[in-house]
Amino acid sequence: MTVRVEIKATLAVDEAGLITGLAWPFGSPDRAGDVMQPGAFATAKAPLPMLFGHDPNDVVGAWTDVTEDAVGLHVTGRLLVDDIARAREVRAMVQAGAVTGLSIGFIARKAAPRRGGGRTIAAVDLAEISLVSIPCHPGARVTGAKSAAAALALADAINRAAAALKR
Repeated sequence: MTVRVEIKATLAVDEAGLITGLAWPFGSPDRAGDVMQPGAFATAKAPLPMLFGHDPNDVVGAWTDVTEDAVGLHVTGRLLVDDIARAREVRAMVQAGAVTGLSIGFIARKAAPRRGGGRTIAAVDLAEISLVSIPCHPGARVTGAKSAAAALALADAINRAAAALKR
């Protein structure tokens, strides 16, 4: 039996490298026709490697939280922007909108063929989650890319509003 690591995956990043996304949305097939069933990621545990383009030699960070809910597999992690030049490059690409996708690398543990192609996958071993420009699942995207400037502007607006209320 050949074991293969498969590649599949919304996305956002802040100045410090904090990144959030939807790594796999339930309810629709990816470009290969695969559909993950809720519960497929039950054994997924953080930390997981954050790769760029599924290249095991291009580790740019770590996923520190992986959570499955009715929508899909949500992830939070950190690009290692203080330590790795490539992570700063990837952050810039995400912030510019050049890289907006997530894709998962996994080994299917329980799967059945789907009529018309692809598989229904009930259980996986999640190996890694990559930042990619074109994800296998069109719904797998970066969802949160906060910036320090936006956070400071929001804090300033709140402080001004609070001061105005005191007058």
